[in-house]
Amino acid sequence: MKNNFDLIIFDWDGTLIDSIDWITQCLQAAGQNCGFAVPEPQQAKDVIGLSIDHAVKKLFPMANAGEQQDLINFYAEAYFSKEVYPTDLFCGVKGMLEQLRESGFQLAVATGKTRNGLNNALSKTLTKDFFCVTRCADETASKPDPKMLNEILHHTNIANTRALMVGDSTHDLQMANYANIAAVAVSCGAHSISALQRHQPMLCLPYATDLLAYLSD
Repeated sequence: MKNNFDLIIFDWDGTLIDSIDWITQCLQAAGQNCGFAVPEPQQAKDVIGLSIDHAVKKLFPMANAGEQQDLINFYAEAYFSKEVYPTDLFCGVKGMLEQLRESGFQLAVATGKTRNGLNNALSKTLTKDFFCVTRCADETASKPDPKMLNEILHHTNIANTRALMVGDSTHDLQMANYANIAAVAVSCGAHSISALQRHQPMLCLPYATDLLAYLSD
């Protein structure tokens, strides 16, 4: 499998970093603070990976434009109230990134986070230098639109047949399918194995770090 790919594109939340529960709590708090019904945990998880404006529209469809902005603002305030640390990464992630880079893979991130949110997370987890390019939902189209993947391919000058997407949500897998990029799902984040497998990933692994065993073949 190692010789099949030159570029590995990772989702961030729920794939490399253990942040799904915190994002879920912040989305629930935003709904409660702004006078809407508090979404169930899985309802909140189902929108993680989308841009925040798409997530709010889907989670709170009755909110008008002003209320949507209030929800976004409260979510952002709540989310950034918690510091990010290197230990928030899933166990072994930094070592995996080091090993992949040393093996000659180019690495990238395609995320529903804002640029400010991703830059903060990369800085605080000391992982920025591992990635040759990153794309965020507020600077391109939201998942599952394949635009951010196509931009990454263009930046790296790598064909879609030589790229691999790794993600924890159905949005990641749909995006990869739309871009005709192979995908590996991980079940440590937003969606269950059964939900992920409906989008026919090459593999469904417990954690992104389990990918190393397949890429070393």
